Amino acid sequence: MTTLTVDVLPETPDDALSIDKLHERAFGPGRFARTAFRLREGNRELPELCFVARVGTFLVGSIRLSRVKIGETPALVLGPLAVEPAFSSKGIGMSLMTRAIDAAKARGDRLIFLVGDLPYYARVGFAPVPRGQVTLPGPVDPARLLYLELQPDALKGVSGVMQAWRE
Repeated sequence: MTTLTVDVLPETPDDALSIDKLHERAFGPGRFARTAFRLREGNRELPELCFVARVGTFLVGSIRLSRVKIGETPALVLGPLAVEPAFSSKGIGMSLMTRAIDAAKARGDRLIFLVGDLPYYARVGFAPVPRGQVTLPGPVDPARLLYLELQPDALKGVSGVMQAWRE
């Protein structure tokens, strides 16, 4: 049996086209209408929190984090996280998330939000946002709005509509 060697590396500008094509394969054309995509639209990702996974020279995964705010509270939004469909269920998404979360903690960030499936993201500590505490500026199933505290009690006192952080 062959062991898959995956390298998780910082994203570079040369990765942009490969990542766009990966997002197209992983999410399809409907991705542009999703609230999470719309929130990130026009918002710059943080280069130090964007990573790719490679098997040899082949890009098989990508994760990006962007700045958002809830009221005046700064936070991060995770997404998109994408893995090449042929490489799913091999731990690549978890490796990307661990790397990005560790980098965000090292920067001193306090909170990460995302829209996703709880059973998958709970494995790295994400939990549902208490209903109505934080909302997005578009339709989202409230059970899919998740958060991860990078520092104790980081969600305490945070409430309102999540908005892109445009600086």
